[in-house]
Amino acid sequence: MVTLEHYLVLAAILFAISVFGIFMNRKNLIVLLMAIELMLLAVNMNFIAFSQFLGDSAGQIFVFFILTVAAAESAIGLAILVVLFRNLRSINVEDLDHLKG
Repeated sequence: MVTLEHYLVLAAILFAISVFGIFMNRKNLIVLLMAIELMLLAVNMNFIAFSQFLGDSAGQIFVFFILTVAAAESAIGLAILVVLFRNLRSINVEDLDHLKG
């Protein structure tokens, strides 16, 4: 049987992978966005695990709000990525300073 500890360990592993991805790759904007999304999914897994363990659906409802904000954040991040690529023909994070008007 899968217990709460299994879900928490899996979420901690996902969170650690995302933190490792952020610190190891600071140049590629796509990888940074994917690492941030993985971090949000690890937090959502914790919310769902505790919600199921406690028998309260408030955590599961809160996950829907987090996913909505994450979708908006991804759309804005991809829009910034498109502008960066159109202007500089590069997706390096270091090149974001050139977009100042």
